[in-house]
Amino acid sequence: MTVKKSERLIVKFITNQASRDEIETLTEWLKEEQNQIVFRDFVKTNYAIDAAMYTFDSNEVKKQLSARIEKENTVFQKRRFSSYYKYAAILILVLGGFYFYQKSDLLYPAANVVVPRQDDIVLQFDNESSETIDTSEARNITDKYGKVIGKQEKNRLVYANAYSNGALVYNTLKIPYGKKFEVQLSDGTIVHLNAGTSLRYPVQFLKNQSRKVYLTGEAYFEVSKDKAHPFTVNTQEIKVEVLGTKFNVNSYTEDISTDVVLVEGKVSLYKDKKTTDNQVYLTPGLKGTSTRGQQKITAEPVNTDYYTAWVKGSLVFKNASFDAIIKKLERHYNVTFINKNKALGKEIFNARFDNEPIEVVLKYFSDSYAIDYKIKEDEITIK
Repeated sequence: MTVKKSERLIVKFITNQASRDEIETLTEWLKEEQNQIVFRDFVKTNYAIDAAMYTFDSNEVKKQLSARIEKENTVFQKRRFSSYYKYAAILILVLGGFYFYQKSDLLYPAANVVVPRQDDIVLQFDNESSETIDTSEARNITDKYGKVIGKQEKNRLVYANAYSNGALVYNTLKIPYGKKFEVQLSDGTIVHLNAGTSLRYPVQFLKNQSRKVYLTGEAYFEVSKDKAHPFTVNTQEIKVEVLGTKFNVNSYTEDISTDVVLVEGKVSLYKDKKTTDNQVYLTPGLKGTSTRGQQKITAEPVNTDYYTAWVKGSLVFKNASFDAIIKKLERHYNVTFINKNKALGKEIFNARFDNEPIEVVLKYFSDSYAIDYKIKEDEITIK
């Protein structure tokens, strides 16, 4: 295992974000005495550990590992339970006199660990009343009259699969920074909502009318095909019209441009009212861009994976300025950056992070580009 990979695993373990497989990998690595020294030195250096201040309790470590097993919801739970104690034994030896325990964390929170804010997902109803969404729940969603209009399946809302003859009734989902969510609309269309996104949509679409939704932020659409009911995504800059396709729309209010990346099918882009002359058509692999204050919509070929990786939890930066990167990091982790290095903000970087804790991301930039930073809870200052 490379040094960088081992450090990533250590950080994920310390911040209580390591998976079972990652703990197993770390434990195998720690069987080597030299690696145990590296582990202890890394922890002492990066997490300001003072062994004299804390006492070590191996039973408490086992208790915490056991609690993590309880959260694993698979049929192999009992077999993994005994396996975890085997790994706990090695980790206990390696940690030695270091033990930090507070609430559900394995280690006492250190000054160099980011503590992101925790904001709620909000579902706003047509009458402007609202409720928060707890992604651990499964329940029915009702309208103001108590009629069931859909159901929540933990991290997804699913609306009844039907068209209506009545008036349009809208719901709005508001996703805070640091979270993602999914909604399946009444026509079967699936929408993946990124952090900092708002989607306004009908509870039921109307028969013989086009399907329209309104987006601020970023979403990946898997639109159900229905020739009789064209589907339109309305953003602050442009409208995206489709019959059935997969595409990503990035349209945050604070960004100067709106990007539409087509993965499958065909879409048309236009501003204001649609005419035969003002439409730009995209085929798979093309990105359409509308820049604020400009009437023209441009199109260029791109690698669509760069623009849709967020759906699976990854962050991909391709020829991105540091200012643009930290803005995405703020959304993804629900933290605040203060960049005092203005020259750095304009520099261009390439990087990819797959479901990594923010501590790993920060360490990557620090190690690779000598970027200095300071952490205070959810605030990160770039020096």
